[in-house]
Amino acid sequence: MHSINKLILFFSLAFLMSCGADFLNQAPRAALTQGSFPATPEDAVFATNAAYNSLRAWQINTGGFPLLDMMADDAIKGSNPGDGTAIAVYDKFEHTPTEGSTERWYKTLYEAIRRTNLVINELPNIDMEILLRERLIAECRFLRAYYYSQLVRGFGDVPKVIEVDPPLDLNRAPASEILNEIIFPDLEAAIAILPERSEYGSDELGRVTKGAAGALLSRIKLFTSDFQRVEDLTKEIIESSEYDLVDDFEEIFTAAGEHNIESIFEISAKPDWFVDGGNQYGNTQGVRGSPNKGWGFCRPAYPLLAEYLSNDDPRMEPSVLFLNEIIDGINIAGEGATPDTIFDNGSIAEIECYNQKVWYPGTDSRTSFGHNKRVIRYADVLLMHAEALNENGKTAEALTYLNQVRARARGNNANVLPAITSTNQEVVRDAILLERKFEFALEGLRFWDLVRTGNAEEVLGPLGFRANKNEFFPIPQSEIDISQGRITQNPGY
Repeated sequence: MHSINKLILFFSLAFLMSCGADFLNQAPRAALTQGSFPATPEDAVFATNAAYNSLRAWQINTGGFPLLDMMADDAIKGSNPGDGTAIAVYDKFEHTPTEGSTERWYKTLYEAIRRTNLVINELPNIDMEILLRERLIAECRFLRAYYYSQLVRGFGDVPKVIEVDPPLDLNRAPASEILNEIIFPDLEAAIAILPERSEYGSDELGRVTKGAAGALLSRIKLFTSDFQRVEDLTKEIIESSEYDLVDDFEEIFTAAGEHNIESIFEISAKPDWFVDGGNQYGNTQGVRGSPNKGWGFCRPAYPLLAEYLSNDDPRMEPSVLFLNEIIDGINIAGEGATPDTIFDNGSIAEIECYNQKVWYPGTDSRTSFGHNKRVIRYADVLLMHAEALNENGKTAEALTYLNQVRARARGNNANVLPAITSTNQEVVRDAILLERKFEFALEGLRFWDLVRTGNAEEVLGPLGFRANKNEFFPIPQSEIDISQGRITQNPGY
């Protein structure tokens, strides 16, 4: 943990240096340390923006690579066979505590949490407009809850850090303690204080809202099977009329569709390198070869394509970029070193294709940094509401919300994706899980959905998943070593 404590000065300085000439023209401070920063209302805004800035760090996305998709049944490692061999182990659930991705993810999450703690702990000491101070603190409480939710779902019990400079002898705190003492209170406070989306101006798009806090709390409560709270939270969001489904599924992830009516929590980015506002999330998965959009990792799995086809699901085309497809006037030729088709015992095992949900117009890798990552969509709220209603014995009512998502996916083709009419709770439960697979393919939700519903061993077992082990990632060995054994390893690793 002490490695976290050295980084706040560097990150604060780096962020402030990017904030414009007017700020740089201020008289220099001797040092930016706890107690001297933040000290003014302007500092409060800068410090809060720095907490947001962590959302765009490459390592914040499971160490830089979309491991959650690779470990699910909707994606594979991707890239060419000779590249990224270090992360190929996640495809087969053979990853170990020394693989670097989980270490980067774990440490970057704590770096982000330290930024939020700085705002939450120091802003009450600043003489500033009260409503602004409360809103900025609420934004950082949301962000802290988001970062901690990644830690708890990823690693289970983790050290609890609520100070800017925590002691160096921390142990793992029970996940229930993190949930009940940080995540749940932070999000409830954020719901109470944050404005609705419509109360922000266009220049504030990307800041978290009351709806975002409610949606994130719903997602976490769903993971803990608190279906009544999920039902109540999602009902409030639905009845707020702040969000709706985009009419055409194909428009959700386009550059023109950024911060659309369906977007509840979205990470803004610019088509440039990280220091200039870019987000490498799309670049990591971008088309490899021609056009040179990225590294080509996390390609759609062939079984997912086969399921889309067997269900006549129109969402396949907007979700998957195929070779020789033309998008935004650009031909997808792919990479020569990557086989167009890979066979296994005479059957197709893989084809070269890419995640279209991260596409951003342009022909070079820099432009891929402009993709806005959609973290929570209104479709997720509708399906969470349907799931909660179904689990609460209101199956007939649940169908209304499940079928809204299917109707949007169906578009103008009345011959596909018929409405679900069964009122059998188990049938509807399975239908909702399958709907989530097709709706949120390649968005990092499938693995967690399989784990929380108890379906991971059945679905992922053939890929190497082991129950009572692979529900969590291993604690990075470096953290165990640096703690001299106080921090212990997850079972099975």
